[in-house]
Parts: sequence; C-alpha cells; structure tokens
Amino acid sequence: MTVTHSHNRSPDHWFSRLATFATVLLLLAACSPRTPSTTTSGTPSQRTDPITIGYSSWAGWWPWAIAAEKELFARNGVAVQMKWFDGYVESMETMAAGQIDCNSQTLNDTISFLPGANGGEVVVLVNDNSTGNDQIIVDASITSVQHLKGKTVVIEEGVVDDFLLSLALQDHGMTRDDLVIKGLPTDQAAAAFVAGKADAVGAFPPFTGTARKRDGAHVLVDSSHYPGAIPDLLVCNGDLIAQRPEAVQAIVDTWWDIRAFMDANPEEAEAIMASRAGISPEEYQQYKDGTTLFSIEDNLEAFSEGATMKSMPHAAEIMADFMVKTGFIPEKPDMSHLFDDRFIKASVQ
Repeated sequence: MTVTHSHNRSPDHWFSRLATFATVLLLLAACSPRTPSTTTSGTPSQRTDPITIGYSSWAGWWPWAIAAEKELFARNGVAVQMKWFDGYVESMETMAAGQIDCNSQTLNDTISFLPGANGGEVVVLVNDNSTGNDQIIVDASITSVQHLKGKTVVIEEGVVDDFLLSLALQDHGMTRDDLVIKGLPTDQAAAAFVAGKADAVGAFPPFTGTARKRDGAHVLVDSSHYPGAIPDLLVCNGDLIAQRPEAVQAIVDTWWDIRAFMDANPEEAEAIMASRAGISPEEYQQYKDGTTLFSIEDNLEAFSEGATMKSMPHAAEIMADFMVKTGFIPEKPDMSHLFDDRFIKASVQ
C-alpha cells in the first residue's frame, strides 16, 4: 500500500521511521515476501547455493540482465540468481533484511540504510555515475528553483532523487519545508505529475520519459549539476564477503565481461537492456548520455582517498553530514567498513 503524505523530516520523524523499519524487517523475516522475477545463471551443481543479486530500473544496472541472459556468471565459476525489483526501495529493504546477498544501490541510499542493515553492507563495485538521468522535472510555470516555493512535488522520499532535490534547494537558500512533498514510488510519482496532480516530480529512467509526456514539462535540475554526487554501486553483505570472497570476485569480474560484451555487441546488448527495462531500443538511446559507466580505472579512483566527490570515502563523509543536517538520517553511521577495493584491484591483475 502506498501512503501519500506531506513532508516531515524532523529527527523524531526519522527515529520513528527507523523503528517502523525494524518492525518491517521482523515481518519480512517471518513471512514470505512478494517474489520478484528471478533469473539464475550457473552450472547445475552451482545452482544449489546461488548468490542472489538484486537490481531495479536504472540505466547503469540494466547491464546485469546481459549476464543473466548470456550466462556470463557461469563462465566465471559462480552461480548467481538475479532478482528484479519493480520498486527500488523494496530492493534495499530486502537487502537490509538479509534476504538477498548483494544489491544495486546509490551511495547516499546505502548510507541511509547502514544502521538497519543485516550483516553490514559493503561497496565492492561502482557501476556508473549519474550524469543527467536523475532529474527534477517541472511544469511550464516553473522556471527556477525559487519558483518551487509552496509548490507540490511528488517524489520517492528519502532516496536518490529526493537527495538531488535537497542539494538543489540548499544551493538556493531553501529547505524542503518550503515545499509540499508528497511521497510516492517513482513510477507512481511520474504518473501523478503527468495527470496534473503535482507541480514537479523527481525521477530517473525510464520514468523521466513518462514525466516529460506532460505538456510543457521540462527539466529544472539534473544530476549533471552535481558531479560525483550520485554513484551507482554494487553492495554486498559483509558476511558473504568474509565467507566467499572468491565468489564476490567472480561477480565483479563478470561485470567487466558484461562491459566487453556491450562493446562487442552493442545492438544486441541494448536490445537486452531495453527489454529488461520495458522500453524500446530507440527509447534506450535517450538515456545513454545521462549515465556514465565506469571503467576499472574510474573505479580505482572512486575507491581511493581524495578531497573531491570523485573519491567515494570523501563523498560519503560529505553525504552523511548533509543527510544528518537535513534530517534524512538521525545520526552519522559507522562507515569504517563501507568500502572494499580488493576486488577492483584484483580485476586489474
């Protein structure tokens, strides 16, 4: 059930949210959840103990569908079950409940879920950076961020595009209290915006395409305005990494096999990704430039210490401080074990 509500980001609200989330985790553990669509890749003997990877609708994560269809995981000696989630938040909740081994998440959302994560969540791979595909889309009457004051914005609260909105507001001396926030899953938020039920929406592909169908709709802010602020990652359970590091290495290595397949077979690769996303290959072309897929070298830079947002350890500190300040999280979590670069480094050898 989706609840539409006005914005409330006070610390008390977030402590209440965390308490509610803890209850949800207990219910998830006790009950069988709605089963997402799954695809298993591996040899028959491997399938008895597959590693489960969650992913949802983001252009930088669609390539995982290639690994499933072309059985690329099996070539690296690991059995993997891919689980597709229609809802991004559902994938993170399932990961935090310990019901999948790895998940596709952004850095800021991973930080948000760290206090409730079962077994600890560890970043092992950067798939991409969002360089324009995360967008705040507005109606024709809104031509500046300041014009959002008093307007109704539909957005998936507490996750990536809400973070983007908060960054833009801060840059213009505003807060989220200046807006009327209505929380909806991103697909429903885009539909509500098109139906004229809100003045603005935060969305990512393919739902940005839906939102732009409204007459006069245009992009006010996108992730290209904040380089490095939205890295898209593969996050794995700390217990899995400790117990089966060779399997995690095989998964990371498979990502580079996916990239090689994309380079060698661009039309087939794009057809597979478009099918997984539920869009046409032509529509897929609209999203290519807004997602910058990372090379191994880009990953090495992202995992290294630095003083810019290109360095994930630095970016994580900035994000956590920002999210505490804006009320996204009640306190800064322990991030001392958040990054593990050994798998990327091994990929170079």
